[in-house]
Amino acid sequence: MKRLDRFILKSFFGPFVMTFFITVFILVMQFLWLYIDELVGKGLSFWVIMEFLGWGSATILPLAMPLATLLASIMTFGNLGENNELLAMKAAGISLQRIFYPLIYVAFFISVAAFFVSNNLIPLAYNKIYTLQYDIARTKDEIKIPTGTFYNGIDGYSLRVNSNNKETGMMYDVMIYNHTKNKGNISLAVADSGMIRSTPDKKSLVFTLYHGVSYEEDNTRSSRDTSYKVQQVEFDMQEVVIALENYAFQKSEEDRYGNDIMARNLEQLHHDRDSLGALYDEVARKHRKEVTYDLYMDRASQLDTSKNKNLGSNFPLDTLGWFDTQRELEAVEKAITTVQRAVQTMQSYDREVLQYTFFLRRIDLESLRKFTLSFACFIFFFIGAPLGAIIRKGGLGTPVIVSALFFVLYWVVDISGKKLARDGVISPELGAFISSLVLLPIGVFLTWKSTKDSSIFNIETYLLPVKKFFAKMSKRKHSTGGSTDGSLSRGHRTPIVFMGTPEFAVESLKALVEGGYNVVGVVTVPDRKAGRGQKLSCSPVKEYALSAGLPVLQPESMKDPDFERSLREWGAEIFVVVAFRMLPKAIWSMPALGTFNLHASLLPAYRGAAPINWAVINGETESGVTTFLLDEHIDTGSILFQDKEPVLPEDSAGDLYVRLMTRGAALVLETVDALVAGTASPVPQSTDGLRECQLYAPKLSRETGHIRWENSAVRIHDLIRGLSPRPGAWSVLTIDGREVELKIYSSSVSDMSGLPGEFVSSSPGTVYTDHKSLIMVRCGEGVLSLGEIQAPGKKRMQAASFLAGWRGEQ
Repeated sequence: MKRLDRFILKSFFGPFVMTFFITVFILVMQFLWLYIDELVGKGLSFWVIMEFLGWGSATILPLAMPLATLLASIMTFGNLGENNELLAMKAAGISLQRIFYPLIYVAFFISVAAFFVSNNLIPLAYNKIYTLQYDIARTKDEIKIPTGTFYNGIDGYSLRVNSNNKETGMMYDVMIYNHTKNKGNISLAVADSGMIRSTPDKKSLVFTLYHGVSYEEDNTRSSRDTSYKVQQVEFDMQEVVIALENYAFQKSEEDRYGNDIMARNLEQLHHDRDSLGALYDEVARKHRKEVTYDLYMDRASQLDTSKNKNLGSNFPLDTLGWFDTQRELEAVEKAITTVQRAVQTMQSYDREVLQYTFFLRRIDLESLRKFTLSFACFIFFFIGAPLGAIIRKGGLGTPVIVSALFFVLYWVVDISGKKLARDGVISPELGAFISSLVLLPIGVFLTWKSTKDSSIFNIETYLLPVKKFFAKMSKRKHSTGGSTDGSLSRGHRTPIVFMGTPEFAVESLKALVEGGYNVVGVVTVPDRKAGRGQKLSCSPVKEYALSAGLPVLQPESMKDPDFERSLREWGAEIFVVVAFRMLPKAIWSMPALGTFNLHASLLPAYRGAAPINWAVINGETESGVTTFLLDEHIDTGSILFQDKEPVLPEDSAGDLYVRLMTRGAALVLETVDALVAGTASPVPQSTDGLRECQLYAPKLSRETGHIRWENSAVRIHDLIRGLSPRPGAWSVLTIDGREVELKIYSSSVSDMSGLPGEFVSSSPGTVYTDHKSLIMVRCGEGVLSLGEIQAPGKKRMQAASFLAGWRGEQ
């Protein structure tokens, strides 16, 4: 297994386990809330309640597994996107489909496990939970005798206690009526005190009464003696034993509900379907026989029109040939009786058919639903994973909200389909899979959009009408004034904050200041120690801002409350960002007219830290600058304006840098004017048609500049151009038997004609030199001639100067 796959799997399993148990816990609590009234007051043991909740938790797995898969996949890829790890993988040339691969296998195994859960565990759980529910319902409530009122909670007895001592358990002024003979109030025991206890097996209740009288009345009487006999017994202590039934929890047979459809697995359901289908066919045959033979409808030959031409019309009554009225009446009555019997038979048949078809539909539906959980888990992965890659938000915030919306849609459609299929409105096949059919297009669409780095969740697209409204309001607010060019005047009065750091940003700031725009402040990085002497130095943007007399803020953190407060006090309506850091939403959403960034590429191509370098490295023939509205991700906001610039064959990154810096400054002014005038029309980015290498421009590293001579001379030449003047491409070369690490700043692709055959046929990386001015290196395809180079501890120099010193050292 590759390291990337291990990393992806590790990132997924943690959220999956966490969300699975959280989901199960929440659903079990909801399950407990439904049945809490049946559990309370029964005197159930802790283990019985745990068993009930355990089997109950198994029955909610069809809800928990898809939801956990959806949540975990959104959280996994949301975290990767939020931490820019997804961006780093794509920048390394790894496609999103490749990143999905290990988790696709995991989703498949989850789906397989879900099938076995549906087919094996859930039927068993339903059998157990139904049996436990029946046993708990049979168990009577615990005996709790209140004071001051009659208690009838014990079968056959009515008790009244005036008061009791909770510490000792002694009851006072006790009265017990015995109604077990169902003859009324003929048996009564009254005592001034008493205690109650149950036997260890909870099969009997023992009342111990002290100092009282028992009355027993015999309400039988004879015809001669109409009086009733009463027996009165005074006692100092008397025990009354009451037999209890179903007051202790008792388990019934395990397979009590084993024949319920919900408690059957796939094999058993198929067997039930065959058996019920055979019974259904037998009922149909029985009714067919009863209708056709028993009701005199078997003589089909009587209705054969080929034998009697007059059968095409109704028979006249006078052709029946009745001899007298009595026989005619008897025949009519017999016909009516026969018809009534036929109607009753058909109605009975309809009722039986309705019952059989109802159970057949339920069996078919439950058989198919054994597979729907597997499909749901698999589809939810293909919704959650691309959705997480698009929204790029991890944690339990946004993923929970998004997951809840999709899961509610799934749940509503699923239970609706189940009910409609059970009632025969739609087929069992459609009822079982309708939720999957609804979600499948969503999963396909999101997967497709995520592979294209879509901006369908770009908030700027939906806030555009609102921003245009505020722009028009701002236009009205500043409509007064004597300028002949109203738009330009408003643009010059609109307060602007500029944010930037390097020399590339200075040109844009300078254009704003010299153009008369109202720059109210500048934000740049704090001063840093640099150089061998570690002297404190400021950024080029700060240097220019101070020379122009502009106020400067240098926050250590963009989330510093003091910085945010100071920024608000400037009251800017536009933030201009050029080559600065990522801004939190609280900052870029602050100005009324928006925050835009100047990027040195034609977005969406080459998002990232080094767009100019990578455009040259990849041999592009055209580049440019783009202004776009900021959002929560790196260089993904809606595009405002673009200006193209050709990349010449001899251009280095430094050459293109200078030209784009100038074009960018002009584009910044154009963008500010459009935002103030309300004429800007942001367009969401789409990566359709871009090659993988054009998507991202990651930060340059030393390894980026390492020359691999196995590549073609043209490709290596582009790498050298793209890393010049800094940081520079490098390689360790062997010249005259000595190894030396060289930084290479310029080169040219040379013709191999006239070169020694031994060099032409040599392996990539072999050096040829004439020891005067020529250094050539064999490439995988072609030969590269080195121009400006630099050895360790030396200055940059041409190849001829290097060779002169090289000979001197030898």
